[in-house]
Amino acid sequence: MSALLEELDYRQTPMGELVLRRRQLLSMEGRVIYEVKLGEAYLMSSLFHASETALADIALAELGGSGLNVVVGGLGLGYTAAAALRYDRVKRLVVIEALEPVIDWHRQGLVPNSDVLTSDSRCVFHHDDFFALARSWGFDPHSPGVRFDGILLDIDHAPDYLLHTSHGRFYTRAGLEQLQRFLQPGGIFALWSNDPPDKDFLQILAGVFDRAEGRVIAFENPMQQSAAENGIYIGQKTA
Repeated sequence: MSALLEELDYRQTPMGELVLRRRQLLSMEGRVIYEVKLGEAYLMSSLFHASETALADIALAELGGSGLNVVVGGLGLGYTAAAALRYDRVKRLVVIEALEPVIDWHRQGLVPNSDVLTSDSRCVFHHDDFFALARSWGFDPHSPGVRFDGILLDIDHAPDYLLHTSHGRFYTRAGLEQLQRFLQPGGIFALWSNDPPDKDFLQILAGVFDRAEGRVIAFENPMQQSAAENGIYIGQKTA
């Protein structure tokens, strides 16, 4: 294999073939990036992570106080979790990841944020299905039913573009009402989307949460030399 493209890991998973690659971009002065593919779909790239970081920044800016307990659904390359750990106000960060190889990458130091996450005692990895946990006993394996100040989710491409059909019920009113059980009063639910906020999903969100809004995160795509946009949805439970 060319030194410009290296396959760091390949696994068969219940959701398909999972591949971690490291690539050197000659068009960008040899910049090294990390890419994750699931089947034929690109899940993430270290070249684009502004909106993943914004997911944590936006949610934590909305939360006051200290001693915050936060959940991140979807570990990926770790940008959302690493951004959350920059805040001293975060007391504990539980990261839920359904694909065990992704957790292994961080523990083995194969991806950019692994040192940040594995060296911080506030950060706990939990191998499980976020969506199944939202329907059942919650996100802390040691304290079933415990409520969190923030729940940050970055798993599917968008509420209507899913990695697996089993996730679909979560994005309904009934699914979000189940999630809301695990938020503290004043707590924030924040959701990443590859697409700008969609008015139909915002309407569903507003039917469940006391406050609902969508924000556009704009960033530069150096590969195409053009601007791109992702979306962040925010739901807040005020009481």
